[in-house]
This record gives sequence, structure tokens and C-alpha cells, in this order.
Amino acid sequence: MPRTFCGAESTQNAMQRWSKLFIPTLREAPADAEVASHQILLRAGYVRQLGAGIYSYLPLATRSINKINAIVREEMDKIGQEFFLPALNPREIWEESGRWTGMGDNMFRLKDRKGADLCLGMTHEEIMTSIARNEIRSYKQLPQIWYQIQTKFRDEPRPKSGLLRVRQFTMKDAYSFDIDQAGLDHSYDLHDAAYRQIFTRCGLEFVGVEADSGAMGGSQSQEFMVYTEAGEDWIASARNEAGEVVYAANIEKATSKLEAVADLEATAGAPELVHTPGQRTIDEVGEFLKVEKIHQIKTMAYMATWPADAKGVVKTRSLVVFLRGDHQLNEAKLGALAAGAELRPMVPEEIEATFNAPAGYLGPIGVVAAKAGDDKGIMVVLDAALEGRANLIAGANKEEYHLRNVTPGRDFTATVIADVRNINEGEADPVAGIALRLGKAVEIGHIFKLGYKYSESMGARVLDKNGKETTPIMGSYGIGIERILTAAIEQSAAKNGKNDKGEWSYVLPASIAPFEVVVTVTKQTDAALAEAGEKIAADLEAAGFDVLLDDRDGSAGVKFKDADLIGVPYRVTIGKRLAEGFVELVDRLQGRTEDVAVADVVTALKATRQQA
Repeated sequence: MPRTFCGAESTQNAMQRWSKLFIPTLREAPADAEVASHQILLRAGYVRQLGAGIYSYLPLATRSINKINAIVREEMDKIGQEFFLPALNPREIWEESGRWTGMGDNMFRLKDRKGADLCLGMTHEEIMTSIARNEIRSYKQLPQIWYQIQTKFRDEPRPKSGLLRVRQFTMKDAYSFDIDQAGLDHSYDLHDAAYRQIFTRCGLEFVGVEADSGAMGGSQSQEFMVYTEAGEDWIASARNEAGEVVYAANIEKATSKLEAVADLEATAGAPELVHTPGQRTIDEVGEFLKVEKIHQIKTMAYMATWPADAKGVVKTRSLVVFLRGDHQLNEAKLGALAAGAELRPMVPEEIEATFNAPAGYLGPIGVVAAKAGDDKGIMVVLDAALEGRANLIAGANKEEYHLRNVTPGRDFTATVIADVRNINEGEADPVAGIALRLGKAVEIGHIFKLGYKYSESMGARVLDKNGKETTPIMGSYGIGIERILTAAIEQSAAKNGKNDKGEWSYVLPASIAPFEVVVTVTKQTDAALAEAGEKIAADLEAAGFDVLLDDRDGSAGVKFKDADLIGVPYRVTIGKRLAEGFVELVDRLQGRTEDVAVADVVTALKATRQQA
């Protein structure tokens, strides 16, 4: 499939010439390249795959990533200091935080020649905390914001989508240490502002969303997302008439305002047994009893298992969830209630033991809920959408029977009442009541208020103003470097679509494109055209542009296609009109083409760049 294979000879000149660069473009993307960015990165000669989730970055990708890194450094240096930490970590440091076990199969583990356990770092909370506990003694040394740009490793079970789901990647990870919550709030806000500036400078259209902290822990977190069909996260957002985002959250955290529901009329003053032979599902029962899903209770049964404690004891308990019949359980929200536990659906024997009934007829009556704060007994969770409801239909915990008139609070109690449901598109956002939009998105950054999770478990202590020993509070902040590049490609491809050959069209923002402008000589054998190309490229470079001179022999059509394929935003074409003193300036970002006098090329391109 090779179309262009340029020589590997390097040049010591500042001028970058296509004829001297290694840009192995392809006529077609490999069949296993699914999403747009994967296809483009392969076809344009940015990357080559070495193994599942493992990629080699070729010169074009390296140039773009270096530009992204430079933007990240410029903004992070305004608020923090750069470190470079080892990727190879001893087991002991991860055991101190409990994550040697907690990370499970996602962590790459290995042994050295002496048999000592090591791992490849996925993130560096533990290592930064170990430095802080050994070096920081007083509140006078706080706050501290430390960051690095470094390779991370994750044993991704299903690598796919090119650089979006990989096993080796580059991350900018930062960590803050403060004396109190107010300090952490300030550090968090500094990162929020820095991230927004970074992503804006990289040309991304992004949204910050409330997010689940997951394995990182902590009290608050925010993801920065780019809408794209290639994404595997779902986010909900609402914009006002001015186009401003008034609410945004990952589906794992999103909430909404529900319209008021009129309850069914009571047929008795207490739950009433109804024979429902063969009717097990919400749909079947609704059809049989002629009631809507909103008037039914859905029962979900899980077992929660916590990691072994210091004595090797593994704790397990039943966890039962009651939802409105038309709602779906959000397992991330539920997992947050059972912090640290692994959840799995109950097997038939466990269902029988918990409900004394078979699956299909499960309900709340007769299930004894543990009291709030108890760590034993059945943890019963009532979704907040059922709070205050009355006269609902629920399973009777008796084969082929259901109950009418079930009222939460009167007929059964819950250990906890909480929002554990997925929101639905079109529901009102909780801030302004605007209809929510659901869409797939790619995460490009994530910031966390970690609290004391690591500093406490790892024994970091400092003296406060009163000379009293206290634990510093932490934050953690990450950016996926390659994800910025892939998100920019996905974002542009979604706008530009495919050509008549089914090939994705895209263009990279000038700030992160491998080259800002390509000077294309349509006929290299024409001495006048070649000389003008050299002169214009040199002038643009002297004016501060990152220039690629396409000095190859070959047709103008092939050169144009190649320039578009590698995503360069601006093109100056040296062609037939040179005899009249003009060249063509193509602005792919704005979709504009104009003829410009040779003497005005630099001025015209500067003006074009300012308008972007």
C-alpha cells in the first residue's frame, strides 16, 4: 500500500524539505483501523503499530507531540515545578497506599534478578508523596505543585482505537500539597485554569464535566472532554441560548431534575398481593397489570466484596437496590456508596438466601435493611427518584406474585437513599432546567481533589503554624498528551467528514500540527518555481512560521493530497500565476483560498493566522 516513502537522510539546515523527511504515507488505511484518528495517523505516516496497544511515533507524530508538550510546560511552569520520576517502581511503595493489590491486572508487574517485585508506573501519587514526606517538614514549605511529562504503562485488556486505548502512553501528571482544604481548593482552581488554557491553545473544543474519582479516590474530580463518536465515555451537558455550558457531567456522576409523577390510586391501605403468573419482567408486569414503568419498582441484587484487611479477612455483604421501573442502574454511583468494594450480580443461591424467593419476583417487602453506618447485614439502597412515591408495584418475593400499593418509608426502609440511576437524554439539568444532551466523548484531562488518601496512608506529616504535626492535603492532575492529538483529529474529521473515496478529511490546529505551513512547488523542474519556493519558504521561516518545503519531484495533485493528508493547516502554492507575481494561499482551517502577491505572502499569512 505504500504511496510515498521519503528518504531517511537528515538535513542540518533549518529549512525542512519534504524530499529529506521520513513521511511514509499510505494510499489506504489498514482494515483493522476503526476510528477516524487511527486511520489518519496510519495513513499520514504519524505512527506504526509494534504490538497490541503499543505504537512507534514517527517524525510527524513526534513533532506534534513535542509542540503539545511545549504548550503544557509553558502553562504548568506558571503554577508548578517540573520533575522526572522513575517509571520502574518497587512493590513496597505501592503497598503503602494499598494500590499494589487495588490496581489488579491493570498494572504491569515484573521481578528483578533477585526476585524482588517491581511494577511499571501507571501514575505517581505514591512516589511524589514519598518525596514530600521525606523533604517537607513545615507549613512554610507549602504549597507545592510538582509535575512531570513522562511515559506511563497500563495493561489495557482491550487495546483498540489507535492511540485512544493503549498500553504505553505519555502523561502530564501533577500533584499538589497544601496545609488545608482552602489551599487545596486554590491549587485545584489553578489547575482548572491552566488546563483550560492548555486545551484552548491546542485548538480543542472541550467541556469540563463532573466526574467519578474511581481508583484515584478523593472528594471531587473534573474531567475535560471532547465530544466524538470515537469516545468510550458518555457525558451529559446543557447549554443556554448563548451557547454557554451551564451543566456538564460524566454519565457516572450526572444528575437531572425529573418531572413530577402522579402516583396510582391506592386499592387498599397496605400492600396487596396480586397473582401474576409467568410475568417476571417490568414490561411483562406492566402489560399484565396495565400500569406504566414509572409506577413499578425494579429490584437489583448484588454481592459486595472488599479487599482483605490487615488480618487477611475478606468482608462480603448483600447489596440490594430499588429503582423506578423505567430507570437503569449506574454502577459507578452504586460503587461509590460501597467504597472500595467489588460488585457482582448475585447468583441464584444468593438471591434465595437474601429474598427467600426466586429471581423474577423480587421486591422490598421482607428484606431487612441494615441501619445506616452498619457494616453488616443487607445494605439496601433506595434510588432518590423513588423517595416520596406511593402505591407502587413491586415483586412480592413469592413466585408468580407481585404487590400493589407499596410505599417506600411506610412499607419498607432503606439503609441509604441516594441517586444511583443513569440520567436520560432530554431530562432537565439540575442547574437551569435545560434539556440534557448525551454524547460520546474522549477524556483529555482529569483533575482530582485527593484529600488525605495518600498522605495519611504513607505517613506524610508537617508542622503547622502552631508547631503541631498535621497531614498535608493533596491533589492529582493528569493530561493525556497523545489524546490531545487524537482528539484534535477526531474533532476535525467529524466536522469535515469523508470525501467521495470514503477517506476522512481533517486539518490540525496550527499550534500542534507537525508543520504550520507547507510551501508546495507544483513543478520542481521549473527553475523559476523552485527558486520562488525556496525564497518564500525562507521568508516565512524568518517570520517565525514552522515551514515544510515540498521540493519533491512529482505531480501537483499528489503533493496537494499529501499536504492535506498530514493535516497541515496552511498551504502556499507556487504555480502558473507566479509569472504574474502571485501565489495561492490556502487556509484549510477556514476553507478559504486566495491569490496573494509574492511580496505580501508573509503579511497575508500572519493575518490569516490571527483570524484562526
